[in-house]
Amino acid sequence: MELNFPKKPFRTHGGAAVPHRKHTAQQESVVMPIPAEVVIPMQQHAGAPCVPTVKRGDSVTVGQKIGESTAFVSAPIHASVSGTVTSVEKVLMPTGASVDAVVIQSDGSMTPDPDLKPPVLNSKEDFLKAVRESGLVGLGGAGFPTHVKLNIPEGKTVDTLIINVAECEPYLTADNREAIENAQSVLDGVAAVKEQLGIHRVFLAVEDNKPKAIQMLRQAAEKTSFAAEVCVLPLRARYPQGAEKVLIQSCTGRVVPMGKLPADVGCVVMNVTSVAFLADYLKTGMPLVKKRLTVDGPAIAHPQNVIVPIGTRVKDILAFVGCKEEPDKVLMGGPMMGTAIPNLDVPILKQNNGLTCFTGKETHVPKATACIRCGRCVSGCPMHLMPTKLETFVQTKDIDGLNAYHVMDCMECGTCAYNCPAGRPLVQAIRLGKGLVRAAGGAKK
Repeated sequence: MELNFPKKPFRTHGGAAVPHRKHTAQQESVVMPIPAEVVIPMQQHAGAPCVPTVKRGDSVTVGQKIGESTAFVSAPIHASVSGTVTSVEKVLMPTGASVDAVVIQSDGSMTPDPDLKPPVLNSKEDFLKAVRESGLVGLGGAGFPTHVKLNIPEGKTVDTLIINVAECEPYLTADNREAIENAQSVLDGVAAVKEQLGIHRVFLAVEDNKPKAIQMLRQAAEKTSFAAEVCVLPLRARYPQGAEKVLIQSCTGRVVPMGKLPADVGCVVMNVTSVAFLADYLKTGMPLVKKRLTVDGPAIAHPQNVIVPIGTRVKDILAFVGCKEEPDKVLMGGPMMGTAIPNLDVPILKQNNGLTCFTGKETHVPKATACIRCGRCVSGCPMHLMPTKLETFVQTKDIDGLNAYHVMDCMECGTCAYNCPAGRPLVQAIRLGKGLVRAAGGAKK
Protein backbone atom coordinates (compact mmCIF):
# COMPACT_ATOMS: atom_id res chain seq x y z
CA MET A 1 0.00 0.00 0.00
CA GLU A 2 1.33 3.44 -0.94
CA LEU A 3 1.50 5.73 2.07
CA ASN A 4 0.71 9.33 1.27
CA PHE A 5 0.03 12.40 3.34
CA PRO A 6 -3.33 14.14 2.88
CA LYS A 7 -3.39 17.82 1.88
CA LYS A 8 -5.86 18.43 4.69
CA PRO A 9 -7.39 16.31 7.48
CA PHE A 10 -10.18 13.88 6.68
CA ARG A 11 -13.63 14.74 7.96
CA THR A 12 -14.83 13.17 11.20
CA HIS A 13 -18.23 12.87 12.81
CA GLY A 14 -19.67 14.89 15.67
CA GLY A 15 -17.87 16.80 18.36
CA ALA A 16 -18.49 20.13 20.03
CA ALA A 17 -17.27 23.70 19.71
CA VAL A 18 -16.03 24.10 23.27
CA PRO A 19 -14.32 27.32 24.44
CA HIS A 20 -10.54 26.95 24.34
CA ARG A 21 -9.41 29.21 27.24
CA LYS A 22 -5.75 28.41 26.60
CA HIS A 23 -4.51 31.12 28.96
CA THR A 24 -1.11 29.55 29.56
CA ALA A 25 -0.21 28.66 25.96
CA GLN A 26 2.46 31.36 25.66
CA GLN A 27 3.98 30.97 29.13
CA GLU A 28 7.23 29.11 29.74
CA SER A 29 6.88 26.12 32.05
CA VAL A 30 7.93 26.70 35.67
CA VAL A 31 9.75 24.14 37.83
CA MET A 32 8.15 23.96 41.26
CA PRO A 33 10.42 23.77 44.32
CA ILE A 34 10.80 20.25 45.69
CA PRO A 35 7.98 19.49 48.15
CA ALA A 36 8.78 18.33 51.67
CA GLU A 37 6.95 15.06 51.05
CA VAL A 38 5.56 13.06 48.13
CA VAL A 39 2.92 10.33 48.09
CA ILE A 40 3.44 7.83 45.26
CA PRO A 41 0.51 5.46 44.62
CA MET A 42 1.19 1.97 43.30
CA GLN A 43 -1.63 2.26 40.73
CA GLN A 44 -0.75 4.90 38.14
CA HIS A 45 -1.63 2.99 35.01
CA ALA A 46 -4.24 0.80 33.39
CA GLY A 47 -3.78 -2.83 34.41
CA ALA A 48 -2.38 -4.51 37.49
CA PRO A 49 -1.18 -2.37 40.41
CA CYS A 50 2.40 -2.54 41.58
CA VAL A 51 3.62 -3.98 44.87
CA PRO A 52 5.91 -1.74 46.95
CA THR A 53 9.55 -2.86 46.89
CA VAL A 54 10.59 -0.55 49.74
CA LYS A 55 9.53 -0.26 53.38
CA ARG A 56 9.42 2.33 56.12
CA GLY A 57 12.87 3.64 57.01
CA ASP A 58 14.47 2.85 53.64
CA SER A 59 16.54 5.54 51.95
CA VAL A 60 15.70 6.12 48.30
CA THR A 61 17.15 8.10 45.41
CA VAL A 62 15.55 9.74 42.38
CA GLY A 63 14.71 7.14 39.75
CA GLN A 64 15.02 4.17 42.10
CA LYS A 65 12.35 1.54 41.53
CA ILE A 66 9.89 1.46 44.46
CA GLY A 67 7.00 -0.49 42.92
CA GLU A 68 6.89 -3.47 40.58
CA SER A 69 4.47 -6.02 39.14
CA THR A 70 4.98 -9.26 37.24
CA ALA A 71 1.81 -8.62 35.18
CA PHE A 72 2.25 -7.82 31.50
CA VAL A 73 -0.21 -4.92 31.57
CA SER A 74 1.51 -2.86 34.22
CA ALA A 75 4.46 -0.48 34.59
CA PRO A 76 7.03 -0.06 37.37
CA ILE A 77 6.98 3.00 39.62
CA HIS A 78 10.00 5.02 40.72
CA ALA A 79 10.93 7.46 43.46
CA SER A 80 10.51 11.06 42.32
CA VAL A 81 12.61 12.57 45.12
CA SER A 82 15.51 11.38 47.23
CA GLY A 83 14.93 10.92 50.93
CA THR A 84 13.45 8.47 53.43
CA VAL A 85 10.35 6.29 53.18
CA THR A 86 8.18 7.31 56.14
CA SER A 87 5.31 4.90 55.48
CA VAL A 88 3.54 2.59 53.09
CA GLU A 89 -0.15 3.32 53.48
CA LYS A 90 -3.52 3.30 51.74
CA VAL A 91 -4.57 6.45 49.89
CA LEU A 92 -7.86 7.39 48.25
CA MET A 93 -7.63 7.90 44.49
CA PRO A 94 -9.82 10.25 42.40
CA THR A 95 -11.69 7.16 41.14
CA GLY A 96 -12.70 6.31 44.70
CA ALA A 97 -10.39 3.30 44.88
CA SER A 98 -8.05 2.81 47.84
CA VAL A 99 -4.51 1.76 46.85
CA ASP A 100 -1.11 1.31 48.46
CA ALA A 101 1.21 4.31 48.32
CA VAL A 102 4.81 4.96 49.30
CA VAL A 103 5.29 8.18 51.28
CA ILE A 104 8.77 9.73 50.96
CA GLN A 105 10.14 12.58 53.03
CA SER A 106 12.43 14.56 50.74
CA ASP A 107 15.98 15.35 51.78
CA GLY A 108 16.01 18.27 49.33
CA SER A 109 19.06 17.06 47.44
CA MET A 110 17.35 15.19 44.56
CA THR A 111 20.21 12.67 44.46
CA PRO A 112 19.84 10.42 41.40
CA ASP A 113 20.02 6.65 41.64
CA PRO A 114 23.70 5.82 40.98
CA ASP A 115 22.71 2.67 39.09
CA LEU A 116 20.83 4.56 36.36
CA LYS A 117 22.30 4.41 32.88
CA PRO A 118 20.98 4.57 29.31
CA PRO A 119 19.61 1.24 28.10
CA VAL A 120 21.54 -0.75 25.52
CA LEU A 121 19.35 -1.62 22.53
CA ASN A 122 20.38 -4.51 20.31
CA SER A 123 16.90 -5.70 19.36
CA LYS A 124 13.23 -4.82 19.40
CA GLU A 125 12.89 -6.92 22.55
CA ASP A 126 15.55 -4.77 24.25
CA PHE A 127 13.61 -1.67 23.20
CA LEU A 128 10.31 -2.92 24.62
CA LYS A 129 12.03 -3.98 27.83
CA ALA A 130 13.57 -0.51 28.13
CA VAL A 131 10.20 1.16 27.58
CA ARG A 132 8.72 -0.95 30.37
CA GLU A 133 11.62 -0.23 32.74
CA SER A 134 11.18 3.50 32.14
CA GLY A 135 7.75 3.32 33.76
CA LEU A 136 6.19 5.08 30.78
CA VAL A 137 2.41 5.08 30.43
CA GLY A 138 0.20 7.17 28.17
CA LEU A 139 0.75 10.71 29.43
CA GLY A 140 -2.26 12.16 27.67
CA GLY A 141 -4.56 10.86 30.39
CA ALA A 142 -5.30 7.21 29.57
CA GLY A 143 -2.33 5.80 31.49
CA PHE A 144 -2.04 2.66 29.32
CA PRO A 145 1.43 1.06 29.66
CA THR A 146 3.42 2.12 26.60
CA HIS A 147 5.41 -1.10 26.24
CA VAL A 148 2.12 -2.94 25.75
CA LYS A 149 0.96 -0.46 23.09
CA LEU A 150 4.26 -0.78 21.19
CA ASN A 151 4.26 -4.59 21.38
CA ILE A 152 2.33 -5.10 18.15
CA PRO A 153 0.39 -8.42 18.22
CA GLU A 154 1.46 -11.22 15.92
CA GLY A 155 -0.33 -11.02 12.60
CA LYS A 156 -0.94 -7.26 12.69
CA THR A 157 1.01 -4.79 10.57
CA VAL A 158 1.45 -1.17 11.63
CA ASP A 159 2.48 1.33 8.97
CA THR A 160 1.56 4.67 10.56
CA LEU A 161 2.65 6.43 13.74
CA ILE A 162 0.49 9.32 14.94
CA ILE A 163 1.79 11.71 17.58
CA ASN A 164 -1.11 13.32 19.42
CA VAL A 165 -0.49 17.05 19.91
CA ALA A 166 -4.18 17.97 19.63
CA GLU A 167 -4.81 18.80 23.32
CA CYS A 168 -8.43 19.71 22.65
CA GLU A 169 -9.56 20.08 26.29
CA PRO A 170 -10.25 23.66 27.42
CA TYR A 171 -7.56 25.24 29.64
CA LEU A 172 -4.90 22.53 29.16
CA THR A 173 -1.67 23.55 27.41
CA ALA A 174 0.92 21.15 28.88
CA ASP A 175 1.35 19.19 25.63
CA ASN A 176 1.48 22.44 23.65
CA ARG A 177 4.38 23.58 25.84
CA GLU A 178 6.10 20.20 25.37
CA ALA A 179 5.99 20.67 21.61
CA ILE A 180 7.32 24.23 21.87
CA GLU A 181 9.98 23.68 24.53
CA ASN A 182 11.16 20.18 23.56
CA ALA A 183 10.47 19.78 19.83
CA GLN A 184 13.85 18.11 19.25
CA SER A 185 13.10 15.45 21.90
CA VAL A 186 9.75 14.83 20.22
CA LEU A 187 11.47 14.07 16.90
CA ASP A 188 14.18 12.01 18.61
CA GLY A 189 11.46 9.89 20.20
CA VAL A 190 9.74 9.54 16.84
CA ALA A 191 13.03 8.34 15.33
CA ALA A 192 13.39 5.64 17.99
CA VAL A 193 9.85 4.32 17.56
CA LYS A 194 10.13 4.46 13.76
CA GLU A 195 13.32 2.44 13.79
CA GLN A 196 12.16 -0.21 16.23
CA LEU A 197 8.70 -0.75 14.69
CA GLY A 198 9.76 -0.29 11.05
CA ILE A 199 7.29 2.55 10.42
CA HIS A 200 7.72 4.92 7.48
CA ARG A 201 4.80 7.33 7.86
CA VAL A 202 4.48 9.68 10.82
CA PHE A 203 1.87 12.33 11.59
CA LEU A 204 2.44 15.05 14.15
CA ALA A 205 -1.23 15.99 14.58
CA VAL A 206 -1.73 19.48 16.05
CA GLU A 207 -4.92 21.50 16.38
CA ASP A 208 -4.65 24.67 14.29
CA ASN A 209 -5.02 26.93 17.34
CA LYS A 210 -1.41 26.10 18.29
CA PRO A 211 0.64 27.93 15.61
CA LYS A 212 3.87 28.08 17.65
CA ALA A 213 3.82 24.33 18.26
CA ILE A 214 3.24 23.72 14.55
CA GLN A 215 6.18 25.99 13.69
CA MET A 216 8.59 24.38 16.18
CA LEU A 217 7.68 20.82 15.19
CA ARG A 218 8.06 21.60 11.49
CA GLN A 219 11.48 23.12 12.06
CA ALA A 220 12.60 20.08 14.05
CA ALA A 221 11.15 17.64 11.49
CA GLU A 222 12.95 19.35 8.60
CA LYS A 223 16.30 18.70 10.29
CA THR A 224 15.79 14.92 10.51
CA SER A 225 17.09 12.33 8.08
CA PHE A 226 13.52 11.10 7.61
CA ALA A 227 11.84 14.45 6.91
CA ALA A 228 10.03 13.03 3.86
CA GLU A 229 8.30 10.50 6.13
CA VAL A 230 6.94 13.06 8.60
CA CYS A 231 3.94 15.35 8.24
CA VAL A 232 2.98 18.05 10.74
CA LEU A 233 -0.77 18.09 10.10
CA PRO A 234 -2.85 21.02 11.42
CA LEU A 235 -6.26 19.80 12.55
CA ARG A 236 -9.53 21.64 12.95
CA ALA A 237 -9.76 22.87 16.55
CA ARG A 238 -12.86 20.96 17.60
CA TYR A 239 -13.42 18.76 20.64
CA PRO A 240 -12.67 15.79 20.92
CA GLN A 241 -10.12 16.00 18.12
CA GLY A 242 -7.47 14.37 20.32
CA ALA A 243 -9.45 11.18 20.96
CA GLU A 244 -7.49 8.24 19.57
CA LYS A 245 -10.07 6.96 17.08
CA VAL A 246 -11.01 10.47 15.95
CA LEU A 247 -7.34 11.30 15.43
CA ILE A 248 -6.76 8.20 13.33
CA GLN A 249 -9.64 9.09 11.03
CA SER A 250 -8.55 12.75 10.79
CA CYS A 251 -5.03 11.78 9.73
CA THR A 252 -5.51 8.65 7.64
CA GLY A 253 -9.20 8.40 6.75
CA ARG A 254 -9.23 4.95 8.36
CA VAL A 255 -12.08 4.07 10.71
CA VAL A 256 -11.37 1.88 13.73
CA PRO A 257 -14.31 -0.57 13.94
CA MET A 258 -16.27 -0.86 17.19
CA GLY A 259 -14.47 -3.10 19.61
CA LYS A 260 -11.17 -2.88 17.72
CA LEU A 261 -7.85 -1.16 18.44
CA PRO A 262 -5.66 1.24 16.41
CA ALA A 263 -3.33 -1.63 15.46
CA ASP A 264 -6.28 -3.27 13.68
CA VAL A 265 -6.14 -0.44 11.11
CA GLY A 266 -2.33 -0.24 10.99
CA CYS A 267 -1.81 2.67 13.40
CA VAL A 268 -0.04 3.43 16.66
CA VAL A 269 -0.98 6.63 18.51
CA MET A 270 1.34 8.19 21.09
CA ASN A 271 1.01 11.34 23.15
CA VAL A 272 3.57 14.04 22.35
CA THR A 273 4.89 14.19 25.92
CA SER A 274 5.17 10.39 26.00
CA VAL A 275 7.35 10.25 22.89
CA ALA A 276 9.53 13.16 24.07
CA PHE A 277 10.06 11.50 27.45
CA LEU A 278 11.02 8.25 25.71
CA ALA A 279 13.77 10.04 23.80
CA ASP A 280 15.17 11.53 27.00
CA TYR A 281 15.04 8.19 28.79
CA LEU A 282 16.97 6.44 26.04
CA LYS A 283 19.69 9.10 26.39
CA THR A 284 19.87 9.32 30.19
CA GLY A 285 18.25 6.25 31.75
CA MET A 286 16.20 8.45 34.10
CA PRO A 287 12.72 6.92 34.39
CA LEU A 288 9.41 8.76 34.60
CA VAL A 289 9.57 10.76 37.85
CA LYS A 290 8.18 14.22 36.98
CA LYS A 291 5.24 15.71 35.14
CA ARG A 292 4.26 19.01 33.55
CA LEU A 293 0.67 20.00 34.23
CA THR A 294 -1.48 23.04 33.52
CA VAL A 295 -2.91 24.69 36.63
CA ASP A 296 -5.75 26.97 35.59
CA GLY A 297 -9.40 27.82 36.13
CA PRO A 298 -11.40 30.69 37.64
CA ALA A 299 -10.12 29.97 41.16
CA ILE A 300 -6.41 30.25 40.22
CA ALA A 301 -4.58 33.54 40.77
CA HIS A 302 -1.63 32.85 38.46
CA PRO A 303 -2.40 30.16 35.85
CA GLN A 304 0.74 28.41 34.62
CA ASN A 305 2.32 25.15 33.52
CA VAL A 306 4.20 23.63 36.43
CA ILE A 307 6.74 20.80 36.39
CA VAL A 308 6.44 18.77 39.60
CA PRO A 309 7.72 15.47 41.00
CA ILE A 310 5.16 12.70 40.61
CA GLY A 311 3.45 12.26 43.97
CA THR A 312 3.33 15.97 44.82
CA ARG A 313 0.10 16.73 46.67
CA VAL A 314 -2.43 19.00 44.97
CA LYS A 315 -2.50 21.32 47.97
CA ASP A 316 1.25 21.98 47.62
CA ILE A 317 0.83 22.88 43.94
CA LEU A 318 -2.09 25.24 44.66
CA ALA A 319 -0.07 26.89 47.42
CA PHE A 320 2.72 27.47 44.89
CA VAL A 321 0.58 28.97 42.10
CA GLY A 322 -1.85 30.81 44.41
CA CYS A 323 -5.65 30.86 44.47
CA LYS A 324 -8.01 33.82 44.21
CA GLU A 325 -10.32 31.95 46.56
CA GLU A 326 -10.68 28.45 47.94
CA PRO A 327 -11.65 26.18 45.01
CA ASP A 328 -15.10 24.65 45.27
CA LYS A 329 -14.13 21.87 42.87
CA VAL A 330 -10.75 20.70 41.55
CA LEU A 331 -10.55 18.46 38.51
CA MET A 332 -7.60 16.30 37.57
CA GLY A 333 -7.62 17.07 33.86
CA GLY A 334 -9.82 19.44 31.92
CA PRO A 335 -13.51 20.30 32.34
CA MET A 336 -14.71 17.82 29.70
CA MET A 337 -13.08 14.59 30.88
CA GLY A 338 -11.44 15.54 34.16
CA THR A 339 -12.14 13.73 37.42
CA ALA A 340 -13.14 15.65 40.55
CA ILE A 341 -10.82 14.91 43.45
CA PRO A 342 -12.18 14.22 46.95
CA ASN A 343 -9.66 16.45 48.74
CA LEU A 344 -6.47 18.43 48.17
CA ASP A 345 -4.24 15.73 49.68
CA VAL A 346 -4.55 13.69 46.47
CA PRO A 347 -1.12 13.24 44.78
CA ILE A 348 -0.24 13.92 41.15
CA LEU A 349 -0.05 10.77 39.02
CA LYS A 350 1.94 9.98 35.88
CA GLN A 351 -1.01 10.55 33.56
CA ASN A 352 -2.22 13.82 35.12
CA ASN A 353 -1.86 16.71 32.68
CA GLY A 354 -3.75 19.43 34.48
CA LEU A 355 -5.58 20.78 37.50
CA THR A 356 -8.65 22.83 36.66
CA CYS A 357 -9.98 24.72 39.66
CA PHE A 358 -13.46 26.23 39.90
CA THR A 359 -15.26 28.47 42.39
CA GLY A 360 -18.80 27.79 43.59
CA LYS A 361 -20.18 30.09 40.91
CA GLU A 362 -19.01 27.80 38.08
CA THR A 363 -19.86 24.48 39.74
CA HIS A 364 -23.60 25.06 40.12
CA VAL A 365 -25.39 22.35 38.12
CA PRO A 366 -28.92 23.21 36.92
CA LYS A 367 -31.58 20.56 37.46
CA ALA A 368 -31.93 18.24 34.47
CA THR A 369 -35.17 18.44 32.53
CA ALA A 370 -36.96 15.96 30.28
CA CYS A 371 -35.27 14.88 27.04
CA ILE A 372 -36.81 16.80 24.11
CA ARG A 373 -35.56 14.34 21.47
CA CYS A 374 -33.54 17.03 19.70
CA GLY A 375 -30.85 14.54 18.66
CA ARG A 376 -27.89 16.78 19.53
CA CYS A 377 -26.29 14.02 21.61
CA VAL A 378 -26.50 11.63 18.66
CA SER A 379 -25.23 14.07 16.04
CA GLY A 380 -22.38 15.09 18.35
CA CYS A 381 -21.19 11.62 19.37
CA PRO A 382 -17.88 10.87 17.61
CA MET A 383 -18.51 7.13 18.09
CA HIS A 384 -21.94 7.20 16.39
CA LEU A 385 -23.70 6.06 19.58
CA MET A 386 -27.18 6.93 20.88
CA PRO A 387 -26.66 8.31 24.41
CA THR A 388 -30.37 8.77 25.20
CA LYS A 389 -31.08 5.11 24.39
CA LEU A 390 -28.17 4.07 26.59
CA GLU A 391 -29.51 6.24 29.43
CA THR A 392 -32.90 4.51 29.10
CA PHE A 393 -31.30 1.06 29.18
CA VAL A 394 -29.42 2.03 32.35
CA GLN A 395 -32.64 3.13 34.02
CA THR A 396 -34.26 -0.23 33.16
CA LYS A 397 -31.07 -2.24 33.78
CA ASP A 398 -31.38 -3.70 30.29
CA ILE A 399 -28.02 -5.44 29.77
CA ASP A 400 -28.94 -6.75 26.34
CA GLY A 401 -29.91 -3.24 25.22
CA LEU A 402 -26.66 -1.79 26.55
CA ASN A 403 -24.69 -4.42 24.63
CA ALA A 404 -26.75 -4.00 21.47
CA TYR A 405 -26.15 -0.25 21.48
CA HIS A 406 -22.39 -0.64 22.21
CA VAL A 407 -22.16 1.07 25.60
CA MET A 408 -18.56 -0.17 26.02
CA ASP A 409 -17.48 1.78 22.92
CA CYS A 410 -18.27 5.11 24.60
CA MET A 411 -15.03 6.98 25.34
CA GLU A 412 -16.77 9.25 27.88
CA CYS A 413 -15.66 12.43 26.11
CA GLY A 414 -18.71 14.31 27.43
CA THR A 415 -19.76 15.75 24.07
CA CYS A 416 -23.31 14.41 24.48
CA ALA A 417 -23.80 16.03 27.89
CA TYR A 418 -22.19 19.28 26.72
CA ASN A 419 -24.53 19.49 23.72
CA CYS A 420 -27.68 18.50 25.66
CA PRO A 421 -30.06 21.48 26.15
CA ALA A 422 -31.92 19.53 28.85
CA GLY A 423 -28.81 19.06 30.97
CA ARG A 424 -29.17 15.28 31.10
CA PRO A 425 -26.35 13.51 33.02
CA LEU A 426 -25.61 11.27 30.05
CA VAL A 427 -21.95 10.49 30.78
CA GLN A 428 -22.74 9.48 34.36
CA ALA A 429 -25.50 7.20 33.07
CA ILE A 430 -23.21 5.58 30.54
CA ARG A 431 -20.56 4.95 33.20
CA LEU A 432 -23.20 3.21 35.29
CA GLY A 433 -24.17 1.23 32.19
CA LYS A 434 -20.60 0.03 31.71
CA GLY A 435 -20.59 -1.08 35.33
CA LEU A 436 -23.78 -3.06 34.78
CA VAL A 437 -22.29 -4.78 31.73
CA ARG A 438 -19.08 -5.66 33.55
CA ALA A 439 -21.03 -7.02 36.51
CA ALA A 440 -23.04 -9.16 34.11
CA GLY A 441 -19.90 -10.71 32.65
CA GLY A 442 -18.74 -8.23 30.05
CA ALA A 443 -19.85 -7.13 26.60
CA LYS A 444 -21.40 -9.73 24.33
CA LYS A 445 -19.91 -10.06 20.86
